[in-house]
Amino acid sequence: MFARLREDIAVVFDRDPAARSRWEVLTCYPGLHALVWHRVVTHRLWRAGLRWLARWLAHGSRFLTGIEIHPGATIGRRVFIDHGMGIVIGETAEIGDDCTLYHGVTLGGTSWNKGKRHPTLARGVVIGAGAKILGPILVGDGAKIGCNAVVVRDVPPGATAVGIPARIVTAQDQERREAQATKLGFSAYAIAADMNDPMVRAIHQLLDHAAASDERIDRLVAQLARDGVACGDAKATADGFDPKQINKMLE
Repeated sequence: MFARLREDIAVVFDRDPAARSRWEVLTCYPGLHALVWHRVVTHRLWRAGLRWLARWLAHGSRFLTGIEIHPGATIGRRVFIDHGMGIVIGETAEIGDDCTLYHGVTLGGTSWNKGKRHPTLARGVVIGAGAKILGPILVGDGAKIGCNAVVVRDVPPGATAVGIPARIVTAQDQERREAQATKLGFSAYAIAADMNDPMVRAIHQLLDHAAASDERIDRLVAQLARDGVACGDAKATADGFDPKQINKMLE
């Protein structure tokens, strides 16, 4: 037990630069308190069949820490809960080793049926503040869930999921958008591309369409030039684009 406690304390120093001493971690980190209480007391009582007592003691931990962990949940080693207020972890949730959860996270269910109804987090998953992971889905090794995302489908290992409902951000999307921002001379995507804002989403779609159209025009002009056709100023440019005007529209 003490070896696991030392391990949990070391994890806090690894992932929270605000931690200054072991005594501070032991006395001032509700995430550590909730995890130790779950591991040492309530989960053992649950597995021993003392279900009411386990629930009652878990309720006391919730009152003291602001973190609700059902006694039936399975939690691995070196899990770190930062701040922790408002976290809810359901009965059939499974959290793998080396995961990190921030405040306001919900590992919840979407069904009233018995059986597996809460998420499974594989190793090294990071869940941002306010994210909701719902249903018996799998979040793969090393995946990251953005703040306030709502995840209702499996997330592949190493992927990043953002938005409502969450979708996977691919490397190709990120590279294409950064390239277009550089070409235009400003970064429109400094505004989160996955905000649930109709105007922001419309602008992102228009910029994506403009980038694809410019690419097609450039290829067409190049082919015509190779065929000996003079195209003059037909090559696509963004010289007439006014980023300040778009920024004013978004204020």
